[in-house]
Amino acid sequence: MNALVATNRNFKLAARLLGLDSKLEKSLLIPFREIKVECTIPKDDGSLATFVGFRIQHDNARGPMKGGIRYHPEVDPDEVNALAQLMTWKTAVANIPYGGAKGGIGCNPAELTKSELERLTRVFTQKIHDLIGIHADVPAPDMGTGPQTMAWILDEYSKFHGHSPAVVTGKPIDLGGSLGRDAATGRGVLFATEALLNEHGKSISGQKVIIQGFGNVGSWAAQLIHEKGGKIVAISDITGAIKNSNGIDIPDLLKHVKENKGVKGFHGGDSIHPESILAEDCDILIPAALGGVINRGNANEIKAKFIIEAANHPTDPEADEILSKKGVVILPDIYANSGGVTVSYFEWVQNIQGFMWDEEKVNNELRTYMTKGFKDVKEMCQTHNCDLRMGAFTLGVNRVARATVLRGWEA
Repeated sequence: MNALVATNRNFKLAARLLGLDSKLEKSLLIPFREIKVECTIPKDDGSLATFVGFRIQHDNARGPMKGGIRYHPEVDPDEVNALAQLMTWKTAVANIPYGGAKGGIGCNPAELTKSELERLTRVFTQKIHDLIGIHADVPAPDMGTGPQTMAWILDEYSKFHGHSPAVVTGKPIDLGGSLGRDAATGRGVLFATEALLNEHGKSISGQKVIIQGFGNVGSWAAQLIHEKGGKIVAISDITGAIKNSNGIDIPDLLKHVKENKGVKGFHGGDSIHPESILAEDCDILIPAALGGVINRGNANEIKAKFIIEAANHPTDPEADEILSKKGVVILPDIYANSGGVTVSYFEWVQNIQGFMWDEEKVNNELRTYMTKGFKDVKEMCQTHNCDLRMGAFTLGVNRVARATVLRGWEA
C-alpha cells in the first residue's frame, strides 16, 4: 500500500474517532499550496540541464510549515504529498508550533558534481524564495541533501531577504546549526523507547534489539541504546546484514562502517541475509530504513515484542493488523521519529533569539518533549480506546483541527 493511501486511511480513522465534521475533515486533507518549478542550470561541460523542483505546503494552522527537501531521481508526487501531510500530524504530536511541508528536486545527486549541485540548489531557492521564510515555511535536509545544501539555500535566500539563519534547519554549526541536531532523531528514538518500556515496567538494559538500517538514525540509535546497556543482536544496511546473539560491539562496528562504507564484512558477527533480519529473535525491532518493509508477507515471522518505527511508515496497515493480533506493541513513526523535527525547532528558536544553547540543554529539552509526547499519546489511547498509532494520529489531528476552527478557517 503506498504512503499516501496509508496516511489518508489513518487520518480518516482518526477523524472518525474524533467525530470531526466532514467539511472540516476534507479541508484538513487538502494541501495549502503545491509548487512546481523548472530549474535549468549549466553543467560543468557547458551543456544545459533541466530539473523539476517542487514543494508541497500542507497546512499552516499551527505555525510555519516545516519539512525536508530531498534530491532523488524518482520523486513520486503522491509520496511527497503523504510525507507533507505526515509532517503536519508529526509536528502537532510533538506539540511544536509548525505545520507540514515536503519538497525536493527530481535529480540523481550521485551523477552531479558539487558545483552542479550548488547551482541547482541556488536556482531552486531563487524560484521559491518568496514562498518559504522564517515564519512561512522552513525547509530541512532529507534524502540526498545535508547541511551543505542548507548552507546554499540560506546564502541564496539571504541575498533577497537579509541574513536569515532561521529560514532552514539542519545547517552546519558554523552557520547557526544546533548542537545535538545530528544525533537528534536517533536520540529521540532512545527516549521514545525508554518511555514505552517504562510503561511496561522494563528498562533498555539487557533488552535484545535489532536495527534495520544503519544510516544517520540507525547508527545513532544503536550507539545510544548500546551505551544504555541494550544488547544489539543484529544490524543491516544496504551492503548486508550481521548478527551476534551475544551482542554486537557497536563502537567497533562504527569504525568498520566508516572505513568500509557499510556493515558488510564486519568480523564481530555472522553474515546473514538482509531480508531475514526482521524475523530474527529479539525483544525490540527498530526499522530505521525505508517505508513498507514490514508487510503482510513477513509480519507473521516477526518475533519482537516491541516495534519502534524510526523510519517513515515502515509498517503496512495489513501488517499492523497481523501484529496487533499477535500482541506486538508498535510505537508509531509520527511519534517515535519526531526527535529530528523537535531539535530542528530548537535550532529555529536559537536562531530567532540569536542565542545558542549547549548540547546538554538541547538533549534535556528533547527528553522533556519526547516524554511529554508519550504521555499525551497514551491519554488519547485511553480516551478513544485505541492502539498507539491511532492515539498519536488522534492527538495530532485533533490539535490541527482545533487550531483550524479557532482561526475561523473551517468551511
